Amino acid sequence: MRATPAVLTVTFALLLAACTDQPPTGAGLTASRSGVPFASGLASPTWQGTAATRTALANFSPLAAAHGYGLLGVAQYVAVQRAEGAESGGRDQLELDRGAVAGASAVVLTYLFPTQAQSFEDMVAAQATAGPGGAAPHPAFTRGEEVGRAVGAEIVTRAKGDGFTAPFTGTIPTGPGLWISNTNPPTIAGGSLPTSLPWFLTSANQFRPGPPPAFGSAAFLAGLAEIRQISDTRTATQTQIAAFWALNAGTPTAAGFWLQVATDGINANGLSEREATHLYALLSATMYDAAIGCWDAKQAFWVIRPWQSDAAITTTAAVGKPNHPSYPSGHSCVSSSGAEVLSTFFPDQRTQLEAMVTEAGLSRMYGGIHYRFDIESGQGLGRNVARFAIAADASGSSVLTPH
Repeated sequence: MRATPAVLTVTFALLLAACTDQPPTGAGLTASRSGVPFASGLASPTWQGTAATRTALANFSPLAAAHGYGLLGVAQYVAVQRAEGAESGGRDQLELDRGAVAGASAVVLTYLFPTQAQSFEDMVAAQATAGPGGAAPHPAFTRGEEVGRAVGAEIVTRAKGDGFTAPFTGTIPTGPGLWISNTNPPTIAGGSLPTSLPWFLTSANQFRPGPPPAFGSAAFLAGLAEIRQISDTRTATQTQIAAFWALNAGTPTAAGFWLQVATDGINANGLSEREATHLYALLSATMYDAAIGCWDAKQAFWVIRPWQSDAAITTTAAVGKPNHPSYPSGHSCVSSSGAEVLSTFFPDQRTQLEAMVTEAGLSRMYGGIHYRFDIESGQGLGRNVARFAIAADASGSSVLTPH
């Protein structure tokens, strides 16, 4: 019997608990461990969880969420590295790291969710006194917080100029086999993404896939027929899988899902703050770059959606009808890139992670919104972006290296 998504996720979490692998570190970014007991735990997972909750409550689109998670992850990791520069270890380093994460997170999340600014400041204050003898903030926490706030401000400045919110100025083509916008006048969700500033990519089209099967060709018609067959015979299990992986606005989204998988691994393996923020930063920045590459391809080929090709094809309510072209699958670009990064940190779990990527891809076919060639192309693009980002990070001279 084939495992359901929930079973896969729970199984993966249990497997991580038994894993002792530690993440690789880039040149000059070796993680340090003090071995000093500290009951309060890490700060970064708490802030990542807060970001996921706020993302869902604010109904961020999956693309806006990926953008925001990248800002937060990179700010946390750069802040920790910069703050650690003058420390020798021990309790001071633990407090310094926590303060750096708190300061950077509060600034970035206030930018993303300005109405919640006071709640973020309250979190900083609570974390400042969370350790032993916490009647007043530990001096090292205060120093780290100052560094973190400065890094957070730098990341916010970058965000304001990265082009993510720029209006789409392109032209949506029309004709046989071309995607049709859901709106009148026509719009495209994420239209400005290919011109936004990436974290690692040298250009949006760096890993652009080859063209999909030509509209009306035997390969295209076979792909369409497969989705029609699924639509005509969709089972309760397929509908459940489509709903599980829908991850639309009002949820932490697909990027948030993979970040939670990272948190499970961090908690199970007792990673240090530096190791944890390294993972969050590389993972979130890579997923955003994969989305940039994906939307470049979407706007290169403008492939019609299955339900637009065959009016008899139905989509599931949970998945809906995304307002952007079909090829390649954005969900698969993000999921495959995220799983590739996670596999680098937790190599013993690659098989389980790849099974989750496969399930996520199938879910879009079950939902009636993607052809199989969309999924395969998206997975290939995502993995290529991730491998490039991982290599750049390991070089010790990437955007994740403090300057």
